[in-house]
Amino acid sequence: MDSLDELNTFLLGCRLCPRLVEWREAVAHHKRRLYRHQEYWGKPVPGFGDPRAQVMVIGLAPGAHGANRTGRMFTGDASGDFLYPALYRAGFANQPHSSGPGDGLQLRNLYITAAVRCVPPDNRPAPDELARCRPFLEREIQLIRPEIIVVLGRIAFDSLLRIYSAAAPVFQRSALTFAHGATYFLRSQRPDLPSATLICSYHPSQQNTRTGRLTQTMFDAVWTQVNRFLSQNEEQET
Repeated sequence: MDSLDELNTFLLGCRLCPRLVEWREAVAHHKRRLYRHQEYWGKPVPGFGDPRAQVMVIGLAPGAHGANRTGRMFTGDASGDFLYPALYRAGFANQPHSSGPGDGLQLRNLYITAAVRCVPPDNRPAPDELARCRPFLEREIQLIRPEIIVVLGRIAFDSLLRIYSAAAPVFQRSALTFAHGATYFLRSQRPDLPSATLICSYHPSQQNTRTGRLTQTMFDAVWTQVNRFLSQNEEQET
């Protein structure tokens, strides 16, 4: 698959995980009462954003009544309501809200994807489901070649590290610990997989934002850090 279009075409036909296929389609059929008149997406959700982005964001999976309904990552649920205003404040989005495709949202120098492309029951993908979906994420990284990767949550962190540890025998996943704001440099030993700066953040889920585990100030600090690294990279190139 030599382009994102080819990758996403293949992704949309994926039925490798029976449990996830059954669940995503059941949610799309039964719907939430609030959205009962809407047609749900109910398929794997592709990545979204600038295909030439220097920054890639990796989340966990589509929300049951968010991206599984709208077909666009972090769109139509509370996590997106927290994420997109932060991206707007940091200059990566042209507007602070996202309701669905066609709402005018554009991402600048940033691409959003996820560790798993189908909504999992209770937001908990099984290890084998993560493994089956990982090649899609790896291929996106190979095609986009981001300089900075922001992981939202531990599952995204672990999934990314598995890709890089497979690409570099000397890479030790156990040496890297997930923590909000933690930063690492992922050095690749394969020409098809770019070296990149990794920045960790708590996931902007309601269980984190409503409890105060992740505040707006904490989240904004992550994107300030991203912009700082971008500026440093530009200075080094000149």
